[in-house]
Amino acid sequence: MPTPQGRAWVRSPLQQPEDLLRKLAIRDDALLHRVLAEEQCGHPAESSLDPKTHALACIVGLIAMDATSPSYLCAVEAARAAGATDDEIVGCLLAVLPILGEPRVVSAAPKLGLALGYDVGAALEEPARSRPRLTLR
Repeated sequence: MPTPQGRAWVRSPLQQPEDLLRKLAIRDDALLHRVLAEEQCGHPAESSLDPKTHALACIVGLIAMDATSPSYLCAVEAARAAGATDDEIVGCLLAVLPILGEPRVVSAAPKLGLALGYDVGAALEEPARSRPRLTLR
């Protein structure tokens, strides 16, 4: 399968799950530096995930670590470039809700919204301003 850059995905011997787990477990600096150098809003060659799944996994990681709003921009851009819909991107919040809990997901929702071009905070304020006032009799 070709990559967005036109390269074919090649499964290297390093990508065998056991080899990769072993190298990560011993903190193989060469592997870590190579993967981190390749990861610039992209898809490292070491990952056997397709670009869309990789980008969604990155968004899940940002949610888990309670990343700042700007951190989501690159991940959302990569996910959209790989064919992810906004529904799939927002679905990441629901997928991790049972694992991470309400506080983390509630914190991430407006940050992810901004990266998608939707200001959740402004949307929440708007109905309050346009809502008719209720009077008690």
